[in-house]
Amino acid sequence: MVVADVAAAAGPAGRRAMVRAGTGALLTLAALVTPVSQALAAAPGEAKGPSNVVFVLELMALMLVGRLLGEAMLRIKQPAVMGQLIAGLILGPSLFGLLAPHVQQALFPAAPEQKAMIGAISQVGILLLLLLTGMETDLRLVRQSGRAAVYASLMGILVPFALGVTLGWYLPASFLPDPSKRLVMALFLGTSLSIASVQIVATVVREMNFTRRAVGQLIIASAIIGDSIGWILVSVIFGIAITGSVDPLPLGINLVEIVAFLRRSLTIGRRVVFFIIRWVNDTFMSEFAVITAILLIMGAMALITDAIGVHTVLGAFVAGVLIGESPILTKHIDDQLRGLITAFFAPVFFGLAGLSADLTILHQPMIALMTAALIFIASVGKFTGGFIGGRLGGLTIREDLALACGMNARGSTEIIIASVGLSMGALSHDLFTMIVAMAILTTMAMPPTLRWALARIPMRKEEKARLEREEMEAKGFVPKLERLLLAIDDSANGRFATRIGGIIAGANTMPTTVMHIHGDQRPSKDVVEQAKEKAREIGETVQAVAGRSDESKGEEENGDKIDITTIVEAKPKTEVVAAEAEKGHDLMVVGLERTLDADKEFHDDIASLAAGFPGPMAVVVARDGQLDNPMHSRLNILVPVNGTDQSRRGAEVAIAIARATRAPLTALYVPQRGQKGRRSRQHEEGILKDVAALAETYGVEIRTAVRADIAADQAIVKEMVRRRNNLLVLGVGRRPGDKLFFGDIAAALLADSEKSLLFVAT
Repeated sequence: MVVADVAAAAGPAGRRAMVRAGTGALLTLAALVTPVSQALAAAPGEAKGPSNVVFVLELMALMLVGRLLGEAMLRIKQPAVMGQLIAGLILGPSLFGLLAPHVQQALFPAAPEQKAMIGAISQVGILLLLLLTGMETDLRLVRQSGRAAVYASLMGILVPFALGVTLGWYLPASFLPDPSKRLVMALFLGTSLSIASVQIVATVVREMNFTRRAVGQLIIASAIIGDSIGWILVSVIFGIAITGSVDPLPLGINLVEIVAFLRRSLTIGRRVVFFIIRWVNDTFMSEFAVITAILLIMGAMALITDAIGVHTVLGAFVAGVLIGESPILTKHIDDQLRGLITAFFAPVFFGLAGLSADLTILHQPMIALMTAALIFIASVGKFTGGFIGGRLGGLTIREDLALACGMNARGSTEIIIASVGLSMGALSHDLFTMIVAMAILTTMAMPPTLRWALARIPMRKEEKARLEREEMEAKGFVPKLERLLLAIDDSANGRFATRIGGIIAGANTMPTTVMHIHGDQRPSKDVVEQAKEKAREIGETVQAVAGRSDESKGEEENGDKIDITTIVEAKPKTEVVAAEAEKGHDLMVVGLERTLDADKEFHDDIASLAAGFPGPMAVVVARDGQLDNPMHSRLNILVPVNGTDQSRRGAEVAIAIARATRAPLTALYVPQRGQKGRRSRQHEEGILKDVAALAETYGVEIRTAVRADIAADQAIVKEMVRRRNNLLVLGVGRRPGDKLFFGDIAAALLADSEKSLLFVAT
């Protein structure tokens, strides 16, 4: 029995976890017996239709037992999806049907009307799981993966696919649902053996802390490419199943339609999906509106693929790829959708897949022998294909072993493919059960073998440097920004703020909203149109500056163009900014002509904008050379630091600007207010070393200096004169009060400095 083999392989701790989960499952089943019996006995002798009570109880059983066994799997370092699949095996004829057949049949009756109710949930679950798989598909990682991932994925599909098709062609006729469908069955069998499960591979790689390691990315990229090819194969096979034979003309037309669908989806469709998600996020006030939009996009693309004679799973998968790349898709929205799928639809789908399998057939010698052959061919074929691909891609032996081990996880992907084949009548129940057994055993064997292989791969010097940079980025301020609001006018200060905003947006390919404030209190139609045209020009400028900033990261990291939205306002309005802030903007960059009032404090226009934006903001004050040539003037940057979180965030912004413009950068240590006389040289050096290390990770040269013997504002002014700096980036905090105030040091510099200022307020 497969369940017994799993328990034996889990070890003592694993067996205890599975026993506890199994006990909980049995108690659950016992609790369900009474209401099920009552539901069935409600009207004896009468013809009954589908029962809502039974339907709800089926859902409860699948979710609860799946959750218990999923938790047990996690505790023995196995994927939770395996617990949900085993839950279906336990609830089905493999175990529960043996121990209490009448109760099992009462809980999961064979009546077509009753099965159709929960089957509909399962079919929606297939689409949602493919949507989630697509969202986890990182096309940028695929583009960066190089030839090793391409070779590994192609060979990892070709070898097991050929072996699977060969096995299917010579299987005894008793395993076929219809002898006339042998070709379709063989193709489905070959596809089931050839695809690796992206979710399970990524889970193990993430658990081993190899997600950002080169070999970890290579393994994930290979699985992504293989998965993508696999769903295209399924779509082609679906077309063959409809015609019943390999007719070159319909098959060629089908392939052309698939290619056309993919091409249009990744070009026009990509822009449409981005627009829909952004428009819904920015327009609707109701909760979960973006989730609804995502589900509608998935349904529409699934219907399109169905209309061209391709299975709906391809449409759902491609929709997930496009949605996952949307720049407006925040982690919060992603978590909401993921929670819905993993908590409800996944246990129902995988549980029903387990229910459809009957492991009791394995007591028949012929079926047991063929299942063993299937597992052997699947494992050897996938390992061999991945290993050959890795060698062709130039990997080391240790890296190649890890890649080959990682490719041998089937899990969720194979179950979905097998379920599609079963629903189409291409696979028999016996063959479906054999595939389920193969998927469980190969998937549970993959994590320990991959852990063993990954633990033996040494880290290269350049890889260590990249990981250190990414670890520092994870703690940073700028890398976590997702959306930018740029509030500017037509002044030189506004143009300089546009330059700064473009640099920050390009550092993280951030979607940017340009709020152009034209200043005409009674605008005519012509004035508004001119303002809109100016806003579009500003958006193009932001895009151009962002592109130059993006190029500074290196060719291997270059991303796509940023998403620009433009709006026009007559004057700064608190309520307008507040409405924009609710759309998910993480940083506002402000650049207006009227920056100071008569008292050399921030003008009310700046204060109005700040009052409506509760998050971080950057206020630009252009002076001297930046007023004469705001877009192209040569920068020389000074950033004061003192060990506070605000000063470090200011340093991050300064480093981003220096990196994009290749400007000289100096970090100046100045003590915090009231700290004079209590500092230590070691303390000063530690703060400067932290900033220097941050700059070094981005390839930015930085000079350091200490001026702790005089007031901070005087020290900053003297250092700017000595270094000939023309831009001061100062990390500050907002102070409470009626006026916008960043502290005494910022106020002194705002009033007296002759050089440009950038206040980063967090």
